[in-house]
Amino acid sequence: MLITNNDQIPEQEISQNLGLVKGNTIRAKHLGNDILAALRNLIGGEVKGYTKMISEARNQAIERMKKEASRKDADAVINVRFTTSQVMSGAAEILVYGTAVKLKPNSS
Repeated sequence: MLITNNDQIPEQEISQNLGLVKGNTIRAKHLGNDILAALRNLIGGEVKGYTKMISEARNQAIERMKKEASRKDADAVINVRFTTSQVMSGAAEILVYGTAVKLKPNSS
């Protein structure tokens, strides 16, 4: 399934708008990562544990959005956007959303 932040797909025409699809996950901080983050704060550098955690969370949210789009029999999800919000101290939600569409080859 094609996932894009564009509102159109080259050489394709949107034949049907299937509506909003979304996927999310909530991740909490990890004590081990917090200790490393505190050290990184002193000496500088990337906090790789958190980078990995957020990357995995984004991927999980995308997969959940794709499953919802598949249930609608979509060919693609366009106008994809991400948002993050704190839901409690030490935990954040990653939300990805877009518009599920059916495609057909461009007639022009």
